[in-house]
Amino acid sequence: MSTPSYAARDAMTMLRRNLKHQRRYPSMTVMIAAMPVLMLLLFVFVFGGALGSGIGVEDGRADYTNYVTPGIILMAVTSCTISTAVSVCTDMTEGIVNRFRTMSISRGSVLTGHVAGNMIQVLIVLALVVGIALLIGFRPNATPVEWLAVVGLLLLLAFGLSWLSAAMGMRAKTVEAASNAPMPLTFLPFLGSAVVTTDSMPTGLRWFAEYQPFTPINETLRGLLLGTEIGDNAIVALAWCAGFALVGYLWARAAFNRATTR
Repeated sequence: MSTPSYAARDAMTMLRRNLKHQRRYPSMTVMIAAMPVLMLLLFVFVFGGALGSGIGVEDGRADYTNYVTPGIILMAVTSCTISTAVSVCTDMTEGIVNRFRTMSISRGSVLTGHVAGNMIQVLIVLALVVGIALLIGFRPNATPVEWLAVVGLLLLLAFGLSWLSAAMGMRAKTVEAASNAPMPLTFLPFLGSAVVTTDSMPTGLRWFAEYQPFTPINETLRGLLLGTEIGDNAIVALAWCAGFALVGYLWARAAFNRATTR
C-alpha cells in the first residue's frame, strides 16, 4: 500500500474516532445547532416586522424571513468552528496525541480527522436550520443546480474555517480558551449584510461591512437561493474561502508540528 493510501486510511480511522465522540457526547452538537436556530426564530418573530419595514421589503416579516435566512445559514457554518477548536484542544491537553506519536500512523491524519468530522457536523446542522427555516416561511426559488452551488460554497467555507479553528485549538492552553477563540467568526456575519442592508449603516461600519469576508459570501448565498444580483461577489467569496483554507491549513500544520516535536 502506498504512502498516500496509508495516510487516507489513518485519516478515516481518526474520522471514525471523532464521529464516535460526537455520538457519545452530543451536547456540543446540540449547542452549536441551537444557536443559529434561536437566532433565526429571534430575528423572524421578534425583530422581523420592524426590521423588514426598515429595509424596505414589501411584506414585512414574511419577506424578511427570506432576507435573513441566508445569513443564519452562514452563521450555522461559523458556529461549528467551536466544536473543532474544542476537540483539537482536548486531544492536545489530555495527552492522546502523545500516544499517537508512538504509533505507526500518519501525523497529519489527527487534524484531518477533526476537520472531516466537522464537515459532517456542518451538514447535519445545515439540514436542521434549513428545515426549520422552510417551516417558518423561508421560500427560496433556487434550481437544483443552484442548491448544489450553495452546498458547495458552504462546504468550502466550512473546510477553510475548520482548519482555522483547528489551529486555534492547537494554540489554546485550555478547553475554555479554545471554545472562546472562534467566537468572533460566529458573530462576524452579523456585522455584514446578514441582518440588514449595508446601506443602512453609518459610514465607518458600512465600509467594514462591505469589505469583510462574510458579506460577499452572504450575498452569493442570497443570490443563489433567492435570485438577487450576485455580481462579482461569487469570485470574492470563493477567494475568501480558499484563503481561509490555505491560511488555516498552514497554521494548523505548523502548530501541530511544533507541538509534536518538543
